[in-house]
Amino acid sequence: MTSLLSQLSPSITNMIRLDHTHVLSAFHQYEIGSPQRLKKGLADNVCLALEIHTQLEEELFYPALRVVADNEVLRKSTPEHDEMRGLVSRLRNMPVTDPVYDDTFFELMRHVMHHVADEETLLLPAAERLIPDQLSALGARMARRRVELTAPRTPELASSVARSMSTGTLVAVGSAMLAGAQLLTRHRGAPRWTRRTRA
Repeated sequence: MTSLLSQLSPSITNMIRLDHTHVLSAFHQYEIGSPQRLKKGLADNVCLALEIHTQLEEELFYPALRVVADNEVLRKSTPEHDEMRGLVSRLRNMPVTDPVYDDTFFELMRHVMHHVADEETLLLPAAERLIPDQLSALGARMARRRVELTAPRTPELASSVARSMSTGTLVAVGSAMLAGAQLLTRHRGAPRWTRRTRA
């Protein structure tokens, strides 16, 4: 079963790229003039994603790559994570009304974008060249470990996602859910013969 899961799992390099895309997308949604609730939601979402992502890379990806490669980019990756952790900690302990909140968020963005550029152009291609037969198994391990790290933080994740949506999006999602619930209620309440003829 484990080998089947490894074969079906996305590679660890593709999972890392997906994490990068998620964080970069959140960065592009952050605007100085946005409501405080939205800024805080985006920042919290980015912070949580980075905390989990950096731990996954340090536990699984970097050790596997170090077995076959030793280069400057790999050596500086963990210290760069430490710099990001410091900025994440500052953001988490700072009210969104603080005059330097935006600057701190943008400083984190600069650090992350530099780090992502190095990984995407150097480390991920190196892993795909040097350990291609391990990438799916590492991806399966990363997926399992992500669940372990995320599960206890689900309320925090849900809260940050809800705050990172604009009011219009929240209204649209709520309306769609309400309409779906009404359709289900009507469908369940209909006599059996009516349900079959509708299909």
